[in-house]
Amino acid sequence: MTGNHKDTRITRRRALAVTGGTVAAGGLAVAGYQSAFADTSAEAGATADATSTASACMTLMSSVTEGPYYLDGALVRKDITEGKSGVPLTLRLTVVDATDGCTLVKGAAVEIWHCDAWGYYSGYTTANPGGSAPAESEDGSTADDSTYLRGYQIANANGVVKFETIFPGWYTPRTCHIHVKVHTGGEKEDGTYEGGKVNYTGQLFFDDAVAEEIFALEPYSRHSGSYTTLDNDMVYDGGGASSGLLTLKAVHKADPSQGYKGSLTLGIDPDAENTGAGGGSGGGDGGTPPGDAPTGTPPSDAPTASASS
Repeated sequence: MTGNHKDTRITRRRALAVTGGTVAAGGLAVAGYQSAFADTSAEAGATADATSTASACMTLMSSVTEGPYYLDGALVRKDITEGKSGVPLTLRLTVVDATDGCTLVKGAAVEIWHCDAWGYYSGYTTANPGGSAPAESEDGSTADDSTYLRGYQIANANGVVKFETIFPGWYTPRTCHIHVKVHTGGEKEDGTYEGGKVNYTGQLFFDDAVAEEIFALEPYSRHSGSYTTLDNDMVYDGGGASSGLLTLKAVHKADPSQGYKGSLTLGIDPDAENTGAGGGSGGGDGGTPPGDAPTGTPPSDAPTASASS
């Protein structure tokens, strides 16, 4: 998929993953976003969690590289946007123990990080995302260049975390994705999460048809070039949900700019340790960026980068 080309193929993966119906390009519209994503009630939420968990009991998630843009010290917070422009995305993840009948993992710390609408990561804002994109500084936001679009949430009694963010952009040579780690055994301290161990390192993926609709909108459309589809991505292995493919639902079926809900159950082994720094499938040499990936140096006041960065 490149430029304005539209892939009209209907695949089994697309039919399973996308539930939003036909969508059309339009300007960003944030009004009504909070109400559209509001929970109906605690009782209904608990029932839905129990139902979805029972039906989603699966094999272990496929662990992959953490990639070149990980930074330690992300903040514990629900909203990670910091004013970054983009199509709203509410991400709902449920953590279960896949080695014990998919029991809920209360207190697990889920950490995510991803690029902005033009393919830039906080901490690496001078890294070229490939193709043609404005400089990261031209987005006009007041986001902190060392912390935006990164954060932790702690799983509730139903094993659920929820993030408010934006639909990620893309960078060469990768498809659209969100990085994720699941930690257990640590605790919240000084606004971040300390201690414990990383049980799972992976990436979350988006259906190609939805990504193409989003990338036709502002501000995504200002980044032009060759976008890598799921089938051609170096990390996604085609395994569907167990490989990180999100279930997506449009807030408004006729207008993707209104935002999306993304959900997935993460089946982990709480006794395992997988930092993604030197193992896991996909992504080339563990935590080392591929040779043609963008490179950059975090600013001196950025959180400490991991060894693999």
